[in-house]
Amino acid sequence: MPSIFSYQSAEVDWCEGNFERSAVIAEYYNTISNVSFFVLSPALLYLNRQYCQKKAVPLYFVSGLLLLVGVFSMYFHMTLSYVGQLLDELSILWSLAVAYSFWYPQAYFPKCIKTRRHFFWLTGITTVISTLMSFIKPTLNAYVLNCIAFHLLYLTWKELKKCNDKRVHRMAAVMVMWWVLAITSWISDRWLCWLWQAINFPYFHSFWHVLIAMSLLYCCPLVMYFDITYEMPSFKPKLEYWPSDSWPIVVPYIALEEPHKQC
Repeated sequence: MPSIFSYQSAEVDWCEGNFERSAVIAEYYNTISNVSFFVLSPALLYLNRQYCQKKAVPLYFVSGLLLLVGVFSMYFHMTLSYVGQLLDELSILWSLAVAYSFWYPQAYFPKCIKTRRHFFWLTGITTVISTLMSFIKPTLNAYVLNCIAFHLLYLTWKELKKCNDKRVHRMAAVMVMWWVLAITSWISDRWLCWLWQAINFPYFHSFWHVLIAMSLLYCCPLVMYFDITYEMPSFKPKLEYWPSDSWPIVVPYIALEEPHKQC
């Protein structure tokens, strides 16, 4: 019986051919495309430093875990090991759990949950149970994790109905566009592999890594915008773009206007 750390011991193998460009890296492009997460984490911290000065813990935790997602995904695609597969999937689960813990609006808490601290406990217990269940059928984990995106999209839709800022609506639309492109690439690689191999272009999973990182680059500032609205009412969140509004390709971030003066 092969070790769970052994190369190609995972239950999942993506469309890209194994060891075609390196004797050490199983899926070359699927591995190196995770560099997008190494750019994503510091970009979120740097661009949203005003938010970070007021609420450092959530953004540091989420950015650190997204970096971990990149590390574990790189390890998985490099080795296609069973351990790598689980670490890749669990790091995504933990990132989602931390993001929910810190940023889930209190207005949507279950009626039995009265405080953020209680919600931390609920999220923690759910994450522990989900982590243990992920060992039962690892091949299903990725599908379940992707389904969580529909709940996030639903929450975004509910919040946008309360928001009149056209820039925020535009940012949400771009986020959804990147997500649609990302999930289409993921599904294409999973279910149309025969087609991409026939035309010698089996690289859609590597596109998934880059596109989902782009989606998160828009998603995180959007979540922070709503978090400020709920949790920091003395500040007014303002959506800005780097490097400038006039550039054709921009990255959004959140700026904070000065607190309103108290009478």
